[in-house]
Amino acid sequence: MNRRELLTLGMIAALPSSVLAQQPARRLGVLSVTAADDAIGQTRSAILVEALGRHGWKEHENLRIDWRSGAGDRARIAGLADELIALKPDILLAVGTPSVEELRRRTATIPTVFAVVTDPVSQGFVQNLAHPGGNITGFTDYDGPLAGKWLEMLTQVTPKVSRVFVVYNPATAPFAPLMLRTIEDAARTLHVTVEPAPVHDAASIAALASRQDGGLLILPDFFTMANRVDLLGAIAEARMPAVFWSRTFVNEGGLMSYSTDSAEQIRRAAGYIDRILKGAQAADLPVQNPTKFELVINLKAARALGVTLSPGLLAIANDVIE
Repeated sequence: MNRRELLTLGMIAALPSSVLAQQPARRLGVLSVTAADDAIGQTRSAILVEALGRHGWKEHENLRIDWRSGAGDRARIAGLADELIALKPDILLAVGTPSVEELRRRTATIPTVFAVVTDPVSQGFVQNLAHPGGNITGFTDYDGPLAGKWLEMLTQVTPKVSRVFVVYNPATAPFAPLMLRTIEDAARTLHVTVEPAPVHDAASIAALASRQDGGLLILPDFFTMANRVDLLGAIAEARMPAVFWSRTFVNEGGLMSYSTDSAEQIRRAAGYIDRILKGAQAADLPVQNPTKFELVINLKAARALGVTLSPGLLAIANDVIE
């Protein structure tokens, strides 16, 4: 850096905040798989605005945010991705695997930060976690042992669960085979039979109500989140214990969940957005695995199902809904 550049930087640093505020606003495009009026989507949006504010980025002041929400509809998410790219944002935030897929197909240059995404390496989003390369980086919602822990939780239910149906939509959860391998490995140790139970529409979700004598394990999948009302209804009718990948299900009547803290991922994503807007390259920012997990148990749901949970499981719960 030459003397003139140093002097220029010094002059910029000396400018009062009122002058800096007059600089052109940067533009952030946000594409989420949830619906705009969904409680979880609204919470994540509020967390993002707050976290960006802590880094000095104020919506409607020095940052314009273009919000787009897919409502669990893959075709809609694709169309919204087109809209965001046409706006020529400085940076993109992709929440959920389908959001990353659609934006990646449309740009290899606009920096993109993702959150709540599973296995970005196998899905081809990044070269590797330490050195993502390209224009994409972010925060994953899954680590290897997590799926095994879900299965272990179901073995701590009385009456004993010896068969587990694993629920996911193959079309929207391309990472499911990775999780199934971990679950099957754990099943051999736990002496549990595992059976895939794919769902893809309302009829297949309703068919879960006919399952008997077992438990249900719901894999991370934007389809299951978007259709959680029908899913929870079918599970309640089946009267089988179930473990979920997000506490949202438990807050709305599900039995228990062990999950990463998606709110924390959004906060950390805001940090990467800040760094990139200030000159960092997405290719140089490592993809980070989750660091916070939470176990949530709904005892009201347990009583309705006529099951009890082991004292050990209750003792380590982060939150117990009475």
